[in-house]
Amino acid sequence: MKQPAALSTLTANPLAADLDHILAHTRGLWEDLRGQRIFLTGGTGFFGCWLLESFVWANDRHHLGAQVTVLTRSPAAFQHKVPHLAGHPAIHLQAGDVRSFDFPRGEFSQVIHAATEADLSVMASDPLQVFDVNVEGTRHVLEFARQAGVRRFLFTSSGAIYGRQPPDLERLPEHFSGGPDPTDTHSAYGIPGEAKRAAESLCALYFRQFGLTSVIARCFTFIGPYLPLDGKFAVGNFLRDALARDSIRIAGDGTPCRSYLYAADLTIWLWTLLLRGAGSQAYNVGSELGLPIAAVAQAVSDSLTPPIPVQIAQAPDPARPGSRYVPCTLKARTELGLRETVDLNEAIRRTLNWCDQCPR
Repeated sequence: MKQPAALSTLTANPLAADLDHILAHTRGLWEDLRGQRIFLTGGTGFFGCWLLESFVWANDRHHLGAQVTVLTRSPAAFQHKVPHLAGHPAIHLQAGDVRSFDFPRGEFSQVIHAATEADLSVMASDPLQVFDVNVEGTRHVLEFARQAGVRRFLFTSSGAIYGRQPPDLERLPEHFSGGPDPTDTHSAYGIPGEAKRAAESLCALYFRQFGLTSVIARCFTFIGPYLPLDGKFAVGNFLRDALARDSIRIAGDGTPCRSYLYAADLTIWLWTLLLRGAGSQAYNVGSELGLPIAAVAQAVSDSLTPPIPVQIAQAPDPARPGSRYVPCTLKARTELGLRETVDLNEAIRRTLNWCDQCPR
């Protein structure tokens, strides 16, 4: 299914309620961006679209006079996907690869490094590229930030840096000492996890050696508008099936436990981490409410009238340890006052409504 395109004007933006919600929960942050220049990588992705939507919303309403330069491999693709963002006067596109782009001139105040290699076919066929995009790309962006006089740097890492979560550990804290198997080149915990770990180390080294205040967001799983519906994420597949009013199909046994933070909350957390997070510190970003995938699929089905069937391909194997991927967010909650404000049922409803409103 083709990913929905955003509407072309902010006045008709179907995300207006979410964007107002973001502004209401980020009061006191936006003054830090008044008159500033931000550099963003990964602007065409799920994270990037939400960051840019909220930036434009805040910039226009608070008259910040701020600007964002967006690094993109394909300005044409960006303009096609989000024409209202690409055409906004506060957003400037720069073509380039994250590993080798030419540094834009002048000083920048903040960098958000959200670029990653998310194409499943690339992960399968060229895992070295996945590693290079994460590691060489991060080093290149950090070096740009150092030369551009950047004061704060946010790196969007992943919960994959912890490796496989022990089945008896309810939530993963930041101090968990596990890690991915560096010889595992096939799963999401192997090469991608090791690459993110190396990239985190680079952020810490630039903080130590050059004083660049880098904050690390260890991101887990999310739901919301702009989430790809093309097989990369289980909940995206469930939403795709729901939009088609087809049976929701689970390829496995439905027992893996995941948690989902809504995109508006994710955006609140990322802006807060960029502007208030402690330097050289990592914070888990996600929901603490872990649910079996089968329960998530059923929640998507129950959001429809009438509900559609949920088909589970395999029977659970009692001898196999359960799979979990759920963060502990105590650090973000206690240090920065962050919390989850939109529950899963409401997140599903809002995402499906957005997909119905936008042309596909």
